[in-house]
Formats: sequence, structure tokens, C-alpha cells
Amino acid sequence: MPERSFASAWRRGRLSVEEREARGRAARDHAPRSSHGTLPPVGHRPDPISLLEEQAVSRVPELIPIRYGRMLDSPFTFYRGAGLIMASDLAATPQSGVTVQLCGDAHLSNFGVFGTPERRMIFDINDFDETLPGPWEWDVKRLAASFEVMGRFRGFSRVDRRAVVMAGVRAYRERMRATATMGTLEAWSDHLEVGQLLDQFMSEVRRGRLRRKEARLAEKMVAKARTRDSVRVMTRRTGRVDDELRFVSEPPLIVPIEDLVPAGTEWDHTETLIKELLASYRRTLGVEHHPLEEFRYVHAARKVVGVGSVGTRCHILLLIGRDESDPLILQVKEAQPSVLEAFTRPSEYSNHGQRVVAGQRLMQGATDAFLGWQRIKGFDGAIRDYYVRQLHDWKGSAEVEDMLVSGAELYSRIWGQTLARAHARWGDRIAVATYLGKGDAFDRAIADFSAAYADQNERDYEALVQAVKSGRLLAQEGV
Repeated sequence: MPERSFASAWRRGRLSVEEREARGRAARDHAPRSSHGTLPPVGHRPDPISLLEEQAVSRVPELIPIRYGRMLDSPFTFYRGAGLIMASDLAATPQSGVTVQLCGDAHLSNFGVFGTPERRMIFDINDFDETLPGPWEWDVKRLAASFEVMGRFRGFSRVDRRAVVMAGVRAYRERMRATATMGTLEAWSDHLEVGQLLDQFMSEVRRGRLRRKEARLAEKMVAKARTRDSVRVMTRRTGRVDDELRFVSEPPLIVPIEDLVPAGTEWDHTETLIKELLASYRRTLGVEHHPLEEFRYVHAARKVVGVGSVGTRCHILLLIGRDESDPLILQVKEAQPSVLEAFTRPSEYSNHGQRVVAGQRLMQGATDAFLGWQRIKGFDGAIRDYYVRQLHDWKGSAEVEDMLVSGAELYSRIWGQTLARAHARWGDRIAVATYLGKGDAFDRAIADFSAAYADQNERDYEALVQAVKSGRLLAQEGV
């Protein structure tokens, strides 16, 4: 039975190195490394379209067609939104029995650069909506398959796609083995700064394994990320109404809160209520003094974000500090149960916003100083969980459309190393490292799995296309 609680983690931490190594070796008997290479039989597999419809029930109805429209763009964008479908599939795959804190949706677009509270820029996982303790293999398979799906989207050959996937899994295995030799504090504090990231690109250029153009694209991504902050959002997204700053309406993607609030509810007093909610959220930030206290609330709007998240309730808040040149834009995003919960165990947190925050703090090398959670009674009277963070804080990610084979192979290695760092913080890195071993048996199995799952993903994508053509689902494309 996989461990999941603080108490079990405490007991695990008190095992000797030898006992943890023995645990990893024993796991090979339970789930041989080669067993990860195949998909489970499809005979009892749930209908993927029914799973999407199941998710839609709890979401904003008028936004669901936008979600389907974005998923229709390509098998790659479909994969981004198909987290529940893949979680259902992963539940039937072999498991070593070693639990880590999972990202839960570790596809390649959920990694990137961002700013730390100390104003450094690091590279790490940056999406934790589905985070939950679970089998470490699930994150590895989700990430590896995303590179296979991306390679098909970019037109890479089968040989090149396999090389890209193998590079990432090998990097995960080697990094996990390295963390197993580290002291506890060293493993917990291990992270990748953006200077180290760019150094890896330049090193590959000098060795002739990467074109200078691809290194420049990485430098451009970092430079662009440094411009992505609250000042930029305010400049692009706000205007003046009766001499007050307000988010500009761009329906259906951005809708000011006053256009959403029904008459005759407690939300008639929107400003008062949001100020009370901000005060409550402030208590989850966990420090005696916090810069949030110097900001005042100005305005709010609903904002559509992402692919898989479309339809969940997401709002942005404009706050002003010293003056209007000192803005703060917060994102208040609905946290529904993780897509993994139906296939593992329910979260130990009663508030799913807190679940997201706790998982992010465990997995990231550094975390947004404004990361907190809230429970809010909505316009419709329903109570829902949310987490809060800065909307943009030097955030940036690689552009899939620009990836070439050599760059994708380097990205895959960096992504794999990053996932290993995140898993090693709370999970039993020694047991996982021992299970993986020195050879490439696991690497080859995951490459096999990724190719097979990309085939399945394409079939599921075609099922979505047919569901829209038949009228079963309504899609709004180009939004």
C-alpha cells in the first residue's frame, strides 16, 4: 500500500539507506522495469468523450465549447486537455509501489521559468492543479508521452522521437540516482537557475550538438519572461472608466466582474466582499508581515486560461500599492478535485486550493510569495475552493512550434532532470533510484509506452473530432 501521510513519510525517512535500497530492489519483482512499456488492454477502457463530458458538469457551461475548440487544434493540444483520460489509463499500468508528490499533469508545457521571491529566475514545474501523492511513474509517463506527441506534431521521424523521449527518461533516472547520494538538505534545495539553463544550451552549441539559433530562442524566451509582470498586464488589460482603472472587457476571454454578478445576491456588494476574501486569503500566506498588506483592491474580472483548465472558474484581481505604477495582478483559480483522486485516494486536504498550494510548496525549488488558498461562495450560491498566486511573475515557457530535434532532445533532458528534483524532495529518492538502476531498461520501456500512448491519443483526438461533427459536443474554435 503506497504511503501518503506525514506520519508514513516520517517513518520512511527513518529507514536506513540499506533498507530503502532493498525496498527499491524488491519493487522490481512487483513491477519489472520492462513491464512499463505496454498499455493496458482497451476492452474496459472508459469512453474518452464521456470523461470529458463528466468534467464539463462542474464547469462554466458557456466556456466548455472554448475548451473543446482549443483541444481540436491538434493532437498535441488535445493531449494537454486530456489529463483525466490519461489518469484513467495510467491507473491500469504497473506500479512500483513507491509514492511521491506528483505534479499530476507533467506534460512539457507545464514546465518553465519564473521569478522567485528573492528576484532570481529559476526553471521548474509551474502547474500543480492536479498535484497529489501517487506513483512516481505516472508523472514520468505523462511527461515522456508529451514529448512523443510533440515530436509527431513537429514532424520528427520515429527514430528522432524515440531519441528525444529516451534522453528525457535517462536524464530523470540519472538525476534521481544523483539525488540518492545527496544529503537531505542538498536534495531538498537542489534547483536549476536560469543562468545554468542557458549555460547548458551554450555548452551544446560549443560541442556542435545544437545550432546557435536554438540557443538564441532559449535566450529570447528568458528575456521575454522578464517582461511578463503585473505592470505589463495592467498596461495591456486595463483602461479607465469614470477615472478608475478597470479591466477592459474582451468577452468571452475577459469579462469584468460587474458584468457577471447577478442582482439580488450578496455579490451586489462586490468590493466589500472581495476585500473580506482577501483578508481571509492573507491568513494562508503564513508569515507575520507580508507585502500584500500594502496593496488595495481596485477591480476584478473573469479570465479564460489554458486548455485543460478552460471552464473552471478563474478570476484576476487588480491591486495597487504605492501608486498606479506599483500594481499587483493576482490570479484566483478554482481548484477542483485532482483528476488522480478517482484512481488513488482522496486528498488529505479538505480544501483543494490548499491541496494545490501544499503540493506546489513540496515540489518547487522556490514558490511564489503570494501563493495561498481560499474558499468562496460563488455568484450561484455554490461554495468552491480556489488557490491564489501572481498572474505573471517572470513566467515563460518554450515554444513548441519552434522546437527542432536537437533542441527538443536538450529540452527533454532538462525537463527530466527537473521532474526528478521535484520527486526527490518528498518521495523516497533512494528507493526510486535503486529501482531505476544503472541500465536503460526503464528508459526503453517508457519510450515504448510513449509511442503506444501517442497512438492512443490520436485515436482519442479523432473521437473528439467525430463528437463535434455529430453534434454530441459543441466546439468554439479560434478563441
